[in-house]
Amino acid sequence: MPITLPETLPAYRVLQDEGVMVMSPERAARQDIRPLKIGLLNLMPKKIQTENQFARLIGATPLQIDLSLIRMSEHQTKNTAAEHMETFYRPFQEVKDEKFDGLIITGAPIEHLEFDQVTYWEELRQVFDWTQTNVHSTFGVCWGGMAMINHFHGVKKHILPQKAFGCFLQDNVAPASHYLRGFSDDCFIPVSRWTEMKREEIEGVDGMKILLDSKETGPCLVEDEKRRALYIFNHFEYENDTLKQEYDRDVANGTPINVPSHYYPGNDPSQRPRNRWRSHAHLLYGNWINEIYQTTHFDMDKIGR
Repeated sequence: MPITLPETLPAYRVLQDEGVMVMSPERAARQDIRPLKIGLLNLMPKKIQTENQFARLIGATPLQIDLSLIRMSEHQTKNTAAEHMETFYRPFQEVKDEKFDGLIITGAPIEHLEFDQVTYWEELRQVFDWTQTNVHSTFGVCWGGMAMINHFHGVKKHILPQKAFGCFLQDNVAPASHYLRGFSDDCFIPVSRWTEMKREEIEGVDGMKILLDSKETGPCLVEDEKRRALYIFNHFEYENDTLKQEYDRDVANGTPINVPSHYYPGNDPSQRPRNRWRSHAHLLYGNWINEIYQTTHFDMDKIGR
């Protein structure tokens, strides 16, 4: 939560420039409190696992969150029980007249396809445009973030010569960002993808800013201020053994796969993997939720105006 200080106090500007949460008494007096309405557009095949991962992160703040689970209208999942989908999810076409404080768009294991080859691409493009009028802040994750950047800015995804797979060190290149409050100078994050977005192409778009970057795996976290969006190409939401599950699956299927880098002690898959990213995961999503809380309208009808 922010600290309230007079705007004329020298410490106000110093702390603000350092990325510390500060608020003037006048702004604090105007604030009303209500639950934040956050949507999760879940494009992953293992719906329940993904729900747990994101709910764990956005539910760790002291704010009350109203989480809505959303699916593509026509796409039918094959990996989650129909009863679960019918009970807990609503198709996008049913929620498109509603307003949301925040929306998370997950990744999807379809990165080998061109965007326009995805069966639900046209509806997903409707979702992206809808965020500009009905969502205060959007968080695109992995393929979801790449798809958003491509839709809004034409930036392409590029196939990697081999899968980026493991836990990779990221440099904090924007320490004063509100989204990186409390971050160390660097941090580890799970990476699991066959594609990338190139640093120079992102930096060539006006208003886009890289916040976390890696010498090994390229840009990680990008802010798109004009679109009120964050894009992250890696997976802070992963649990301790998510990379292990992916590795064991590929080994069992005979799919060529490298041992995930910087993940197992001694690079030995017989060892228990160590979680090196949990604290920064909670920081990032907590900062995102707090930034929504600080800037969204109390009257939800005003969102997007």
